[in-house]
Amino acid sequence: MGSSGINAEYMGSSGINAEYMGSSGINAEYMRKMAQAQGSQIQSVQCFGRKKTAVAVAYCKEGRGLIKINGYPIELAQPKALRYKVYEPILIVGRDKFSGVDIRVRVKGGGHVAQIYAIRQAIAKALVAYYQKYIDEASKEAIKNLFIQYDRNLLVADPRRCEPKKFGGASARARYQKSYR
Repeated sequence: MGSSGINAEYMGSSGINAEYMGSSGINAEYMRKMAQAQGSQIQSVQCFGRKKTAVAVAYCKEGRGLIKINGYPIELAQPKALRYKVYEPILIVGRDKFSGVDIRVRVKGGGHVAQIYAIRQAIAKALVAYYQKYIDEASKEAIKNLFIQYDRNLLVADPRRCEPKKFGGASARARYQKSYR
């Protein structure tokens, strides 16, 4: 029984008790909000950042300056020693550029350090993409130049990967010791 095709006004005039509708999971207010949401699209972009095997996906939408990493505020990013690495995109362009957007970051894979670098790249790329799509090209270009001038890895992924191990040795390049006697 799908609720997407049910009109809120129709449900209200049918004589069904509002409490009953709420308990069954169909809410008239929810339906009204859904109808409004279909009329106006949410301004949002999605970008990813990578470092080694860590992948961070940043979802950037219009909002009030909220930045969360895996559901936690950016102020609680771990490890504490690398917290300023996550703050870098905000400190470079200024908090005012982030005041009109909410960014939610999901990160998986890799180690702690790789995840931090993936997060900072995802945040920077998401802000640039949002400004390009919804604000204007000039401010996007200014932000992009600030990021590249500070650290190119904020926008461009590091292509280095771990080399696979080969036979005949303990690691990718090292060989087992050779003995003649």
